[in-house]
Amino acid sequence: MSNSNVQIPQGEELIRVEMTVKEALALTGAKFNQNHKLETDAIKKLKQTLEDKLLTPNH
Repeated sequence: MSNSNVQIPQGEELIRVEMTVKEALALTGAKFNQNHKLETDAIKKLKQTLEDKLLTPNH
């Protein structure tokens, strides 16, 4: 199944995710040897924001 078949009603709406610069860099693949948790924390924030957006009955 290609991504072009996926229908997301709010797919063009903007979301805002608040994270540190280090967390954003970790999402791009930057490695922080002193803190491996940065990437997982950033992913959690992103997933939570998406869930809130998609599961909120007002949208």
